[in-house]
Amino acid sequence: MDREKIVEINEKMKNFNPKKIVSQISIGLIVLILLFGAFGTIGAGERGVLLQFGAVKDKIFDEGLYIKMPFIQQVVTMDVKIQKDEIPASASSKDLQIVTSKIALNYHIDPMAANKIWQEVGKNYNSRIIAPSIQEAVKAVTAKFTAEELITKREIVKDQIKENLAERLLERDILVDEFNIIDFSFSAAFNDAIEAKVTAEQLKLKAARDLERIEIEADQKIAEAGGKAQAIKIEAEALRANAQVVELRWIEKWDGKTPAYWGNASPFIGINR
Repeated sequence: MDREKIVEINEKMKNFNPKKIVSQISIGLIVLILLFGAFGTIGAGERGVLLQFGAVKDKIFDEGLYIKMPFIQQVVTMDVKIQKDEIPASASSKDLQIVTSKIALNYHIDPMAANKIWQEVGKNYNSRIIAPSIQEAVKAVTAKFTAEELITKREIVKDQIKENLAERLLERDILVDEFNIIDFSFSAAFNDAIEAKVTAEQLKLKAARDLERIEIEADQKIAEAGGKAQAIKIEAEALRANAQVVELRWIEKWDGKTPAYWGNASPFIGINR
């Protein structure tokens, strides 16, 4: 290695400053962190709520790319897709029967109110708003109907509960998409009473049918007896009008043989021998 190259290497070594290189690397990393921290994405069916030092801002980010100030601002996502819950509910009917039902609810939060919901409730709106509202709506409507009406007027009950629930949830910026009553169940005593009532109605119906059948049969027998009586009456009148009809009937039944014993009467009255 010649002397000039050695001198060149020595000069470079004198200019080498490790602290400066570390500083430059640190600055580069900070810049990268700031760049990556300033950008983010919101997924499909979500909205981004902008927080600045933890406080909720009016800005709501739609799906796609967003820009924020690193370290100062933060974005939390809220699901605005349709969600489904099945929640049990208990209430008392108008006639004080305990009714247990299972409610299926499809709902979604208002995308334009995602920041308000986050500020007032957070992500636990299911347990803090949905479930209590269902309980209150079911109790309010169930109390208007008897237990029997809850069965016979099920569609009316369903519509009223849905309307009541929709009004309650709308106040909290939650929209009802679909509502169904999966099942109504009652106490064992009430079920036994219903079964006994149905049995009694069936027996009553059977008794009414039997009575109708008996009356029809009786009318038929009366009509038949009346017909026979009328026939007898007509025949009796005919006999009174013409006594020779009796002899004619006897001749019609005679087999042509002379009886072994005549007695004091002649078999052919009024017939010349």
